[in-house]
Amino acid sequence: MKKFSPLFVIIAASLWGIDGIILRPSLYNLPVPFVVFVGCAIISILLTPVLIKNFDVIKKLPRKDLLVFAGVALFGEAIGTMAITKALFYVNYINLSVVILIQKLQPVFALLLASILLKEKLSKEFFLWAFLAIIGAYLMTFGYNLPAFSTGDKTTIAAIFAFIAAFSFGSSTVLSKLALKDVSFEVGTYLRFAFAALIMLVISAIAKDINSFSMVSYSQWLIFGLVAILTGGPAIFLYYYGLKRISASVATICELAFPLTAVILEYIIHRNILSAVQWIGAIILFTGILRVSSIKFNKNGG
Repeated sequence: MKKFSPLFVIIAASLWGIDGIILRPSLYNLPVPFVVFVGCAIISILLTPVLIKNFDVIKKLPRKDLLVFAGVALFGEAIGTMAITKALFYVNYINLSVVILIQKLQPVFALLLASILLKEKLSKEFFLWAFLAIIGAYLMTFGYNLPAFSTGDKTTIAAIFAFIAAFSFGSSTVLSKLALKDVSFEVGTYLRFAFAALIMLVISAIAKDINSFSMVSYSQWLIFGLVAILTGGPAIFLYYYGLKRISASVATICELAFPLTAVILEYIIHRNILSAVQWIGAIILFTGILRVSSIKFNKNGG
């Protein structure tokens, strides 16, 4: 199955594109912490058989490993998913594919954090391509204009949330590679969502969003179900399965199916297409990300 491993990552990334453009924006009237909590809770419940099957393994995991998984949940699901969800809730104001493209800055942050946490040295080439990737993201978001922070411009706000998501997912990338060393991808997936559900329960309770169940319409419960069985747990399942069998640099290239799917769906669903300057920015961003990923990304992933 190893030769098909990249396909698992491509499928997972495509599912995330469907989530970002079609599914998650339909929940825009609900509190963001509540949305992330419900999604993680449903997936955790669905993955209960994994807990039962691997209970002895999980029980014997050292505290250090459990703390790493808690970090993955905090950055990869809690902070990262809340940020990207908030950005995607501006569906009526912005081109959502821009948000998803910005989120692909994740490898830049992952490598920066790996240099800090894992003491890996970064070459001058990394900083060159990382800088170009950020320039590309800027052009894609604002064109040749300055960001309009004072006007409450929705594109600017969404871009900030997308950057936060990229940083958070990049942090999760470094932690995930550490976390997956000693456990199977099934256990890794379960622990990610179980810890995330607990963290989001606390955040939702503090934000007083936990009683928002009455706000959820029947169609939105269907969306939650689709997210859980299509783009949530199963996508991470497929992604972790593929990631354990291929290098992270290959995985990063396969993940470009995520923004590609988003751009196509954004045009089909909302009739939004990137402008000429945004396409230039997207090309610069893609080039920078691919070059950054090929430099030294084989120790980080997910």
